[in-house]
Amino acid sequence: MIVLITILNINMIADPSTQFTDSIHENGLRMTKQRALILDILRNSQEHLDAEALHDRARRLDPQIGIATVYRTLSLLKEFGLVNEYNLGEEHGHFETIPLTPHHHFTCLGCKKVIEFEVPCIDTFVEDLMLGEEVKITRVHLSFDGYCSACQGKQEA
Repeated sequence: MIVLITILNINMIADPSTQFTDSIHENGLRMTKQRALILDILRNSQEHLDAEALHDRARRLDPQIGIATVYRTLSLLKEFGLVNEYNLGEEHGHFETIPLTPHHHFTCLGCKKVIEFEVPCIDTFVEDLMLGEEVKITRVHLSFDGYCSACQGKQEA
């Protein structure tokens, strides 16, 4: 079993739209309708969307939006700390806005289902590590790969 621990933003974000708009303006850029649309889709999604799925959803609301705009906006959102990218058992990234409460992921290798879960003892461990070692941890992510109960049954059959 391989346990992958990467770092995930622990800071809570009350209003990602405002933070994104402020960051955009501070960097001499404009907050376009397309950028706002992409952030809104991510915020309202219950899934971990890849760039193609995000582009498909955005095109339903703005047929003019291009895939390059989606990739550039995702890059900005990641740079400004508003979106996390995960490789959930696939070769390409999946995106979600920074969660208000820390959570982790289990990805089924069979059906690619992603299950989010919380581990309070990880939060305690991170706090202890920061205090004991005088480090500042900015992101934590725990990810497991395996087979869900449905896929386990398929393997046995």
